Amino acid sequence: MNKSTGAHIVCYSGGEASAIVAIEVVRRYGPENVILINHDINGDKEDVDIKRFKREVAGYLGIPITYANMDGWETKDQFDVCIEAKAFKVGVHPLCTNRLKTAPFHRWLADTFPVEAGTCRTDVTIYYGFEAGEPARIERRRGILGDKGYRTCFPLAEWTRTIASTTDIGISPPATYAIWKHANCVGCLRAGQQHWYVVYCRRRDAFEKAKRAEELIGYSILRINGQPAFMKDLEPKFEAMRAAGIQADEKTPAATFWARARKLLGSKPAEEAAACGVFQLTAP
Repeated sequence: MNKSTGAHIVCYSGGEASAIVAIEVVRRYGPENVILINHDINGDKEDVDIKRFKREVAGYLGIPITYANMDGWETKDQFDVCIEAKAFKVGVHPLCTNRLKTAPFHRWLADTFPVEAGTCRTDVTIYYGFEAGEPARIERRRGILGDKGYRTCFPLAEWTRTIASTTDIGISPPATYAIWKHANCVGCLRAGQQHWYVVYCRRRDAFEKAKRAEELIGYSILRINGQPAFMKDLEPKFEAMRAAGIQADEKTPAATFWARARKLLGSKPAEEAAACGVFQLTAP
């Protein structure tokens, strides 16, 4: 373990990658120097098992979770904040990420570890769970935080790991990984068409709220082949896929998933296939 008097802030999302980062940072610098910063999300959209996982890993490390939450997070979800702002994105970035996570974190950071203009806090390092295969995300985040005067580190890309999975310490990753790729909100506004098919099948309430949000905002969450794709227009296709028995999860690679969908629906009579929108069965 390295001795350190600085603050080591782990952006602790609730996914396994950020939990592994937390473990690696604590093993290197000690729990007394580590802060686990999290943004609590409305329990209707963040699965209860993700919350269980966050608590168990924090308990194993002996560190309380520090929350930087959006006001009203207990009742507002990603759709609510977008409806209030009348937009799904700011530029190319989902607006909900800023409202629910980024803005509260930056406010907490500026209040807790202020930076004098033109200087850098060499006693503060912020850690993320980005991996070596995500160089663009790493450089973008490093640039954003660097401009604010903070150092960043990406242990999964830059360090030799001592742990492969939280199962190594007896903590099961969130059960949501059996269905979803990430520990994100159900109805993730960053996700693609396959995710929304799974939402349609497994969380119809979230799908209906997405449809309502699109109606109120007047813009689609998804774009497919560069064109707007509204949930109300995708619904007949998703229902045809569900009726055909296409598995509703994100575990199947996208290319394989859509190839299976085309094969299954393509076996229907031509008039039924056309009515189901088979000709639109393209990957996002």
